[in-house]
Amino acid sequence: MVRVLVYLAVFAALAVGAVWLADRPGEVSVVWQGWRVDTSVALAAIAVVVLALLTMLAFGLLRFVFGLPGAFSFASRSRRRTRGFEAVSRGMVAIGAGDPIAAGRHAVDARRYAGNEPLTLLLEAQAAQLSGDRGRAEAAFKAMLDKPETRVLGLRGLFVEAKRRGDLAAARAFADDAVRRSPSLAWANDALLDFHTHAGDWQAARTAVERRAALRLADKADAKRQRAVLLAAEALEARGSAPEKALAAALEAVKLAPGLTPAAALAGRMLAERGDIRKAVKLLEAAWKEVSHPDLAAAYLDVRPGDSAQDRLARATTLAKLRPADPEGVLALAGAAIHARDFARARSVLKPLLAGGASVRACLLMAELEEAEHGAAGRVREWLSRATRAPRDAAWVADGLVSDQWMPVSPISGRLDAFVWTVPPATLSSQAPALDDVLADLDDNRPLIEARAETVEPAPAAVAPPAPVREAPVKVETAPEPQPKAEPAAVVTPVAEVKTAPAAEPKVEAKPEAKVEPKTEPKPDAKPETVIVSEPVVGVGEGRTKPVIFPVAHAPDDPGPEQPQPVDDKKGKFRLFG
Repeated sequence: MVRVLVYLAVFAALAVGAVWLADRPGEVSVVWQGWRVDTSVALAAIAVVVLALLTMLAFGLLRFVFGLPGAFSFASRSRRRTRGFEAVSRGMVAIGAGDPIAAGRHAVDARRYAGNEPLTLLLEAQAAQLSGDRGRAEAAFKAMLDKPETRVLGLRGLFVEAKRRGDLAAARAFADDAVRRSPSLAWANDALLDFHTHAGDWQAARTAVERRAALRLADKADAKRQRAVLLAAEALEARGSAPEKALAAALEAVKLAPGLTPAAALAGRMLAERGDIRKAVKLLEAAWKEVSHPDLAAAYLDVRPGDSAQDRLARATTLAKLRPADPEGVLALAGAAIHARDFARARSVLKPLLAGGASVRACLLMAELEEAEHGAAGRVREWLSRATRAPRDAAWVADGLVSDQWMPVSPISGRLDAFVWTVPPATLSSQAPALDDVLADLDDNRPLIEARAETVEPAPAAVAPPAPVREAPVKVETAPEPQPKAEPAAVVTPVAEVKTAPAAEPKVEAKPEAKVEPKTEPKPDAKPETVIVSEPVVGVGEGRTKPVIFPVAHAPDDPGPEQPQPVDDKKGKFRLFG
């Protein structure tokens, strides 16, 4: 539309000019080389316009003629360039498809048609890497260093190749050069951070983290956490040589990340050593509210050196109230109660925790409790055996590595802040084996005997002459467990009630013509001692007995008593001696 208006305006101006010249006639005389030309002004104007057009036409014709060689050359270069970029495009597709032969062929075509174009160099390097020709790849990346637009790309390629061949010094040099030329490169900043943390240069690593945060290459929360981790690592390293520096670094780390357990535990212990008990208690309580950890509990209980066991128990009670029903608080309170010899409280505290499945540390605390309260070696071995089958407690886990100590960098991948306090994954089964009668052992202070009555089908009756009914008492004595105080053996009378564990309470009646047969029934986890009490069935033509078996469990490392031997005394009584 604008062009139409412009054309109309031009035509209108020409028409106005023609009318203006027609209204003002005149003559024009031209004398040149003895020639005289007389004409009107209108014709003279038309002649000037025509002469100008002819001049322009002649100039264009001459320019076309003299520009033909250049035009042919430009067309040839354009065709070659087009073919070169087509080869580059097909080569990149071949690299993406994982076809090294096609990628190499297209790289040769791109070099032939496109020369030293940046994309051609990149295609050559990628094709060489795909085919495994590291030398040719490095040569292509080095050729990129000669051009400003591909220099950073060449540095990254050389960095990757240096890391592949294990030359960390050369890789670090390439990363330093890349950061110096382009400070906003994410890969170069990340590489320098990894190099500093791997070398243990925590100060340089913190500088790299701050630079990444300033360039917005990392999230602010992540950068803050990484700074805290690096400060904690610096504090742990400087604790022995420079305590003041270590304390300042630990306090700053706690300020940045209150839930960072290593920094909080270290700061609390160092403050306690300096005598600043109130500040240490406040810091540890704040960290405990963020995350519960046994190191924090240990530092909190030891905050005042020389405290009695009762003082430590009171402090553990305060700590447990900050996070009610937290397993770590329960374990800390139970351990403090055992040391204070408040065994009843330790049992009551551990009972809810054991009801949900006893972990390894809970089983070890129960073993310690049995040892401290009763000195019962059998019970101690039983709880130690259960600890081997119990679910694992939380630990520091990073890249599949389980560690008791926190480390700022994963030794597997070299990643910063890789360790997480969590329950390690089960290697064989995700479900832990069930524990037998854990709560019953808490309620009963007697030696743990898990007895379950099993009824054995009687054998076919044999024909025997009737025998007179005669009451014959049977006395069974079980061998005592190896413990300081021996407890009386269970005695079975003709009408007696045998007390066992809460799982089973069978009643056994002894009748005449009792026959005792020793029999063992092994279990996979314990060596049982089997006591068999015969119950004769009296009647005409019946003389067979119906045995009732009572398995007595022992710890895996307890060989148990020898097999009983029946002894017949003169009074007609049968007695089993373990």
